Amino acid sequence: MIVLGLGGLLNDAACALLKNGEVLAAVEEAKMTRGQRSGELPQAAIEECLRLSHATRDQVDCVALVRPISVRPIARGPEAELHLTLREQFPHAEVVVVEHHMAHAASAFFASPFEEATVLTLDQAGDFRCGARWRASQGQIELEKECYYPDSLGRLYGAVTELLGFRARADEHKVQWLSTAGDDRFAPAFREIVSEAARLDTTFFDGNRLAGGGFSRKFFEALGLPDGAAIPAVLAPSIARGLQKTVEETVLTLAGEGENLCLAGGLFFNALLVEFLERSGRWKNVFVQAAAGNAGTALGAVYHVWHQLKKRPRHARGGTLLLGPSYGLDEIKQVLENCKLRFAYLRSTDDMLAAAVRMLSEHKIVAWMQGRMEFGPRALGNRSILASPLDPYSTENLNVFIKHREPFRKFAASVPAELASEYFDAGPNARTIATVGRVREAYKKTFAPAILGEDLVRVHAVDQAENPLFHRLLHEAGKASGLPVLYNTSFNLFGEPLVSTPRDAVRSFYSSGIDVLFVGNFLLEK
Repeated sequence: MIVLGLGGLLNDAACALLKNGEVLAAVEEAKMTRGQRSGELPQAAIEECLRLSHATRDQVDCVALVRPISVRPIARGPEAELHLTLREQFPHAEVVVVEHHMAHAASAFFASPFEEATVLTLDQAGDFRCGARWRASQGQIELEKECYYPDSLGRLYGAVTELLGFRARADEHKVQWLSTAGDDRFAPAFREIVSEAARLDTTFFDGNRLAGGGFSRKFFEALGLPDGAAIPAVLAPSIARGLQKTVEETVLTLAGEGENLCLAGGLFFNALLVEFLERSGRWKNVFVQAAAGNAGTALGAVYHVWHQLKKRPRHARGGTLLLGPSYGLDEIKQVLENCKLRFAYLRSTDDMLAAAVRMLSEHKIVAWMQGRMEFGPRALGNRSILASPLDPYSTENLNVFIKHREPFRKFAASVPAELASEYFDAGPNARTIATVGRVREAYKKTFAPAILGEDLVRVHAVDQAENPLFHRLLHEAGKASGLPVLYNTSFNLFGEPLVSTPRDAVRSFYSSGIDVLFVGNFLLEK
């Protein structure tokens, strides 16, 4: 049985394909088209998922459509039109509509290793809902409690993001990292806004103010600032910290306590929040769906149909997020020749790894495009920009000259999973860079350029079975340097998603300060 899942149609549209209980492909539309039109079916992602799965539209048995979401309910007209379009494109398929937060919950629980769990889903808004708590057991997920807009922690985080001069619904991760440099002086003010039951005091907002997060005079008074004042740069980290601390405490109350906790929804892109829950002592095990946002609901949709509607057992859990397209040597070579580029062909994997280790040892910045593209926003070693942690200028080079982003933004430290505990203290969610860890005492000076605060670092524990090539590169780098760790940030520029095709990789390479590009077995140098 083939199930096609479609999620995030109003933003972050994506497609996932499941065949006989196994997810064979998952791709975001924006990665394929380098842009997206809101409200339309992700046709490029659909075609790619079908191609990767060797399936046709006629063979699809079910299309699971995650209901398009917005703060305002979608009119019946557009949704009915989508149904008609899907029936035309998939003539033999049953069309199933999946509620947004149910799709989030399914994406977390059915990808987790747990038989039973509490599931918490939190985001900004959708169908007037901004969160839910579920009980999952024996392949079924049952709703326990819902949170309704405007009592949205995601909304509050977006408002503060805008207040601090960033873009709401886009730059919340910047506020997260900024919070690590702040103190708790504004935490009491944010505690006034958010009750323990996650209700927001609306008197701290002014609906007539469209800019700066829409905060009222009462909010600025609580911060001790003149009404409508621009936030001084020196206070921004502490405002971010007050927000982060309040969100952490509120989410912990919503989650409760128990054996297993599963997390999904855009709020759980917040790696500091995930780490706080992991270390809270309230839960023995915590699992977060790394593709936590709207795109990840496409995964949840296929899981929901297979397990909850069709009552099929869970025979494969966890799974990989390396679910996108890959490219053969002939395809890559054709692009490079078409672009009139000079390149070297490395005949064997040994040659390729040796060349990459040599470049990294020379403290060059290396773009690494191999195998299948990652699903979700994080680079897991197939669409990555890499640097040696022994290079004292790696942080500056990556942030300032390549990614052109704020110096407080941090990248991951990739390490073989079996060696991760020697260098870092991090939980299982480090496999997908969905949490943060702490540097072991003996290595704090080694990793000083990449830490957050005093010892926090984004850890990427690379599993050999999931990504054998990247795993081997880390070991080979360790043989040369004595440290099997590489700094890893996503291979993308200009606010775009991860590169997908060889042509995307070439464009980004020649538009940046990256020194070397490995795309398949081909090497390009500047």
